[in-house]
Amino acid sequence: MKIIECVPNFSEGRNSHVIKQITGVIEEVEGVCLLDVDPGKATNRTVVTFVGEPEAVCEAAFRAVKKAAEVIDMSKHHGEHPRFGATDVLPLIPVQGITMEETAEWARKLAKRIGETLQFPVYCYEHAAFSDERRNLAYCRSGEYEGLKAKLTQPEWKPDFGPAQFVPKTGAIAVGARNFLIAYNVNLNTTSTRRANAVAFDVREKGRKVKDENGNETWKPGLLKSVKGIGWYIEEYGIAQVSMNLTDITETPLHLAFDTACTCAQARGMRVTGSELVGLVPLQAMLDAGRYFLTKQQRSTGIPDEAIIKIAVRSMGLDELSPFDPQQKIIEYRMAGAGTQPLAGMTLAAFANETLSESPAPGGGSIAACMGALGAALGGMVANLSAHKAGWDDRWAVFSDWAGKAKTIMNRLVLLVDEDTKAFNGIMAAFSLPKATGAEKAARKHAIGEATRQAIAVPFEVMRLCFDSMEVLKAMAEQGNPNSVSDAGVGALAARSGVLGAWLNVKINAAGLDDKPYVEKIMAEGAALAEKAQAVEQEILSIVEKKIFPF
Repeated sequence: MKIIECVPNFSEGRNSHVIKQITGVIEEVEGVCLLDVDPGKATNRTVVTFVGEPEAVCEAAFRAVKKAAEVIDMSKHHGEHPRFGATDVLPLIPVQGITMEETAEWARKLAKRIGETLQFPVYCYEHAAFSDERRNLAYCRSGEYEGLKAKLTQPEWKPDFGPAQFVPKTGAIAVGARNFLIAYNVNLNTTSTRRANAVAFDVREKGRKVKDENGNETWKPGLLKSVKGIGWYIEEYGIAQVSMNLTDITETPLHLAFDTACTCAQARGMRVTGSELVGLVPLQAMLDAGRYFLTKQQRSTGIPDEAIIKIAVRSMGLDELSPFDPQQKIIEYRMAGAGTQPLAGMTLAAFANETLSESPAPGGGSIAACMGALGAALGGMVANLSAHKAGWDDRWAVFSDWAGKAKTIMNRLVLLVDEDTKAFNGIMAAFSLPKATGAEKAARKHAIGEATRQAIAVPFEVMRLCFDSMEVLKAMAEQGNPNSVSDAGVGALAARSGVLGAWLNVKINAAGLDDKPYVEKIMAEGAALAEKAQAVEQEILSIVEKKIFPF
């Protein structure tokens, strides 16, 4: 499935009735998921985020632009943020299964439809731009709304689509395709816009204007690549902010922008008190930030994502101005929806009761994955406790690496709890296909074969992962905190049970597959893995026994 994200910015952040009318038409489009609506009173601007397949997203975007043109009057608009239209900017962002080039083509089609149907100026920017200078949003929006009328009389400012005429109520719009952008504001303990701007000029890639040795004006670059920034005063909060757009977080990640702003503010006699994310943020950006601050503290990074995110929020003060709810602010969590992992999302008691029920799934395969996940979790726990052990400070990074490996294995095994049940249901669905005609019989046989392969592949992956976790458990039995050595032993028991339990599932499903070479290969590999797991289990238990009762 091809998925794109759309993040239009509407020039209204105070009138909830107007905002609701715009978001309402987005929600009417089937196949579109509205993820976030983030109004700002001081900026008088609302950032809306929605996702879906390209055609549905572009339809929703067009309807939203049309509605904004009806309900927003730019001749009466005032706000802190640069703007030149009712729908000021409308970027499309590739999320899954689609290239930037394809996304840019969708953006151009959308821009053409807006210009020709709604009859106001449309400029294409970033990857959808038709010229190099128009790639830059700031260039397209130069002069803002107040300068738009005069700008449109100049040939070089002929819109890419729509008429070259000033429409006072609507203004203009920039439609583009870009990488994921993080709108990020850093809070300062000052009310001075000038001083906030000084920090913004320090950090942003463009930098500031200076005079060279001949007295000529030139640009001195700032410290951070792919960062745009300005300073402003937010009356709502009574503070000045450095407002940044991080346009490529692979070059300048969130945590680096925060730390650099802290350093520059301190050099100018100010202090960063916290920060604010506008709209949604990718999960990876939050995890990278949390790990960065944990590493600075010489603490293990192999802890649950929830704990890593909490460290990121606290370290950057993301909850200073308003609560930061990861389920609402992180894009992957918003996209996940309810029920995507029905078994893994249950309480332990509910999962046990579901297994106890008369339904054949979840069964042994899901339980094997669950046992393996718990075994890996115990290995990670011992590693994390070892990283914090008094007197072992010089070894924290080694144990952090082990904990990270355990966490990766655990996370995948948790997903496989549900994947095993899905694989079983796939076989049941294939067997229920009609078989009256020759073509139907052939289709049914093919579907059963493919479903059976999947029902073999899932428990076989469980076997591999459970066995891989035993490397962590053995290392923790040998090197980890001696007070937790028994936990490493229990983990080894769980991991071995995961291997052998999944092996039973591989065998019972392989027996029904009409592909002798494949079955022989799987049986040989599986038997060898099961034998190795039992041998490693005994090695680990031997180490554990000697440490807990050496007599």
